[in-house]
This record gives sequence, C-alpha cells and structure tokens, in this order.
Amino acid sequence: MHTSTTVENPQGAMHTGDGDIIIHVGAPAQDSGRRAFRRSFADDQLSRLRRVLVAPGNMGNARAMLADTGSVILDGAPGTGRTSAARVLLREYHHGTGVFHELLPGEQDELALHDPALVESGDQLLLDLSAADETRWAAARAGLPALRKAVHEQHAHLVVVMPHGGHLDPDLQYYRVEIGQPPGLSVLRRHLREHGVPYEQYSRADDVVTEFLHDRRPMREIAHFADLVRRAREAARPEEGFAHWCAAARNAQTDRRSEVGTLVSGLREAPQRALLITVAMLHGAHADIIHRASDLLLSTLGSPPEAALLLQQKDLAERLGEISAGITPSGHVRFKELDYDSAVRAHFWDHMPDLRPHLGRWAARTVDLTDPHLTMAVRDGLVQRLAGQYLRTGRGEGLASLAEGWGSGPPSRTRGEAAVHALTCGLDDPAQGRGFRERIYQWCANRQLKGDFPQVLVQVCADVLASSHPDQALLRLYYLAQRHGDTTRALEALCDLVESSRRLRRRLLDRLARSGPSPADLVVFLHNCDPAPLTEPAGTSRALVQEGGVQQSLSTCWRAVLTGLPRNAWQPHAERWFHHVAANPGDRAELLLDLLVGAAQQCGARRGAVFASLYASARDAERSAPGDPALATGTTALLLSKISAAQALGLTEPSTDSARGPRS
Repeated sequence: MHTSTTVENPQGAMHTGDGDIIIHVGAPAQDSGRRAFRRSFADDQLSRLRRVLVAPGNMGNARAMLADTGSVILDGAPGTGRTSAARVLLREYHHGTGVFHELLPGEQDELALHDPALVESGDQLLLDLSAADETRWAAARAGLPALRKAVHEQHAHLVVVMPHGGHLDPDLQYYRVEIGQPPGLSVLRRHLREHGVPYEQYSRADDVVTEFLHDRRPMREIAHFADLVRRAREAARPEEGFAHWCAAARNAQTDRRSEVGTLVSGLREAPQRALLITVAMLHGAHADIIHRASDLLLSTLGSPPEAALLLQQKDLAERLGEISAGITPSGHVRFKELDYDSAVRAHFWDHMPDLRPHLGRWAARTVDLTDPHLTMAVRDGLVQRLAGQYLRTGRGEGLASLAEGWGSGPPSRTRGEAAVHALTCGLDDPAQGRGFRERIYQWCANRQLKGDFPQVLVQVCADVLASSHPDQALLRLYYLAQRHGDTTRALEALCDLVESSRRLRRRLLDRLARSGPSPADLVVFLHNCDPAPLTEPAGTSRALVQEGGVQQSLSTCWRAVLTGLPRNAWQPHAERWFHHVAANPGDRAELLLDLLVGAAQQCGARRGAVFASLYASARDAERSAPGDPALATGTTALLLSKISAAQALGLTEPSTDSARGPRS
C-alpha cells in the first residue's frame, strides 16, 4: 500500500515554488463522523511539506538567520520553493506555544504590521509577499521594523517572502537570504518516494525524466509530473514499469483539446455525452455510481433515460467503449488515457456554458445518493473537480453562490459537507483565496443566512480558515455566534479557537468591549471569561489580567453583564472567578475581585444592589468551592472589604492571611 496525492487541476495538491502544498480536503461537517482537523490538518500539511521539500540553496543560512535574530527575509526566483521553504522554517519552531499565523495586511479587520498586538509569545508568522506589487511591498516594508521588534520581544519567529527583485531598505538587507533552486532530479525523486514508488524504480536513468528535467522547471511542475507518474503506476498493468509510467505521464501533459473536441462531435446522443461528462466528473468511481449518476444527469437536464426494454439497451461496457473508457477489474471506471478526464471537463465547461448551472444541481443530487460505493472520497472528488472548473476560469463568485445554495436548502448532511468542501477549494486557491475570505466575512457579518448554511460557515472558519488565518476566523465566528444565537456551534467553535491563543482572547475581549455590548455579546463574553487563562502568565509575559487594555475590556463587559442580565445568568461564571481566587491566592487572582468590584462601582444608581448580588454570589460559591472551605470564606471576606472600600464605608480590612495563605 502506498500514499498518494491527487492532482486534478492547477489548484490541486502540489508542491509549488510560489506557494505551499495545497491539499483540497473536505472539512468535517458536525456529527458526520469526520474528525475536526483544524490543528491536525495544518500539522499534517506542514509535516508532509517537510518530507517532500528538498532544501534549496542557502537554506542553511536562512535557518541560521532565523535562529539568531528571530526573523529572516527570503528572496529567490519564482519556482525555487520560496514559500514552501518559509513554511518549513517556521514549522521547526512549532513546539506547542503560540500559533502559526499567515499575515494578511490590508484585509478585512487585519491588524497593521506595526501593531504590537499582532504578535504573541511563541507565534510563528509568515508574511508572503512573493506576488506583491510595488505599492503593497512598499507599505509592508514600512511596517517591518516595528513587526520585527514585536517578534523579538515576544520570542516569536517571522519569515518574510519578498517579491523577487524588489527594493529592500538598507537596515533590512542584513536579514535577506536569497535561496537557489534545488536539483530537479532530487525534487522529483523525493516526491516519488513520498508517493510510495520503490527506490529501485526511480533510481534508474530514464530518457523521459532526463528530457523533462532538461529545462529549468518550477517546483510545481516537477510535483505535478511526479503525481502523474504515481497515477500512471496505479493504472498500469503488472508488467509495466517505471519507463511506461513516465511515458504515460509525459503523454498526459500534451494538449488534448482537439482530441476531445473530435470525440464529443462524434457523440450526438444525449446519453453518450451524459456518460462522458459523468465519467470525467466522477473519474475512478465504481461503475454502479457512474451508471446512476449518468441517468441522474439526464433527468437534471430534463431528458430522462429512455424507457426501452433493458435487454435492448447497450450495456455499460459497450457505452464506455464509445467514450474511450473502461471498467477495471475492481469495477471502477477510468478513461484509457491518463488525465483525459481533465481535458473532458475543460471542454464541456468552456464550450457548453449553458451546462454549468445544471452541473451544480446535478452534483448536489449526486452527493445525496445512497450507495455503498459512494464514499466520502468520491463525493469530495466530485465537488473538487466541479470547483476546479469555476476556479480555473476565474468564476469564484459562481462557486461561492453554488456553495451557499447547497448549504441553504433542505437539511442534508452530504450537501452541507459538499458546501464546506467547495468553500475550502476557494479558500485554498492562490488567486482567489482573498475573495473567498471577503465573501465569508460578508456572509457572517451582514447577510441573512438560511438553512444549515451558518453551520457550514462555522465549519469552514473553525477547521479551515483558522489553520492559517486565526484572526480572520475569530472575527467571523464572533459574528456567527452573535447573530445566530439559536445554535451553540458557533459559540463552541469560537471558545475553542480562543483557547489556543492569548492574543486571540485579548482581541475578542477588545471586540466585545469596543462598543456597548449587546445581549448576544454578553453571552459570548461569559463563555470566554474563564479565570485560569486570564491569570496564567505565558513565558516572561504578564498575565492577561495584568494588562491595562484587558482590564478595561473585562471591566466594561462585566458592568454590562451586571446591569443587563439577571443574576442567575451570570452567577455561575462569577462563582468560577471566586473559586479561582480561593484556589490560587496571590496578586493576579486578587485582581479578579478588583475587576468585579470596579465593574459594580460603575453601575450608577444600581451599584448598591449589584454589590449585594456579588456578595450573595460569593457566599453561594462557598458551598460549592473545592478544597479548603476556609479559603472560600476568606475570599468572601476579601470581596466584602473591597466592596466596603469602594462604597467608602471605611471598614477595616479583615485579617484573612491565615485563611488565604501567603501571596505569590
């Protein structure tokens, strides 16, 4: 058994010189049996990247610069693997602290590069400007000194990929490392090894490989060729070896548009063309699925199959022969020529534009089919191939509308998964990813969403967007939790994301306190005010609760909670604060009491009643507090003394040292 990576179109999974490995994987729908993969997906992706990357020239110097200074600016010609090298460099500093974060200056709600809040302790930051124009590069250069300073102070790591040949200020030249292209043969062999091709096969000299590598090839083309070899191997007969696989891969790179056009012009009947399209869209699926989906395409187009006697119809094998396809011994349908399916898809998409909207409806009906052969991989493959045509032709808006339609219709787990996968393909597309991030923002923040589409967006934000753009995921999940309070999934995903980073928790608290918190905001706040992460210091940094900005946010939100919600809504959360203070005596924990009292002090005419409610809640918390009851009693007494001081009653602070223990 060997691993494989499917490359179906230019946006498919490949090792590129200008970007990372892009693996289109459907994100898991809730309760679908798929594992949530936000962290594992990103880690797996980066781990595979490390395995296939052949270190480019000067990689050692780049690694040394990053280790010595915390930042490095990579330069290099397109196709040398600049961004792949950047990701691998950052992966080496992923040790459980901080998060990986791809910086996107200028996008919706992204912090400026000079904003110190952009960096948290141990973060791994990628600023990929390899394709930036001069205006964007100049703006980024202006913010780099401040960004580097924040990275140094937070013991984080930053890799900048600059546009090749771009101007670099003298004070940044020291950090620039130009990488060179690695040997093409080594890159090809590394990919073949990852695909499971035996060493004794690819270690031999081969004329096709020599000819292919004669010209200087970008990394993405070498990766694509290796994947074609892998696919040729899977389709080959036992007696056909490496030379045959390479020849098939070379032939698959030829332009087949004319050949496919000739085939289609000879197929005049609708069932023939429906079968051809179906095989191209479901290439490699079981024959039973091909048969059912072909009939389904005809009915979607308003031309149901003829009700002729079964024994008078051509059998599937004969019909497949008419379109240069066949059935493998395992019962799966493939074209006889490698990568022929890509040419067929492109032909119908380009030359029959009226067919496009029907393909979306047909795909939705197909993924809903019930058949043991219609596996998750087959469904994902169908969605990815359809998405590939939208993206190949620059029709991202059409793909986004298609995904919205799939998720907004009658409840369907498979259609919801298809919508998630379609949006994942859009987000992963190098040319149109930014447009999809903006569309998702508009959906979350401003649009009225129907059906299960909010859940689709929750899944995309939590399990796809958060893996590389956690700040953008945070904002979008916040809006979903705020505007779709009828479900807890957005709130749960938001809380899970905030748990991964102090910086994200700080940003959420700031967002909640920025303007008068709404009732929905208060629900979000109460689920994200866990006292433990607020009082735990990270490395040499202060605890969040010791930061002035965080204190202001907490005070603002608690004041809104104490005045805007009934006691039974906030008491369980206040009790957690009291329990934490009792179990963790010290200045940081005591700040929690100061914040509660300070928030109550701002409640105007109601402050007396609020103080009384806080005291009553502290007394109630004594009964449920774990550990020594005396510590809980001491916490209540300390709270009362702070309330008394706030009300200027002049009461003497009770002696609680014996109950509370020494301060830390």
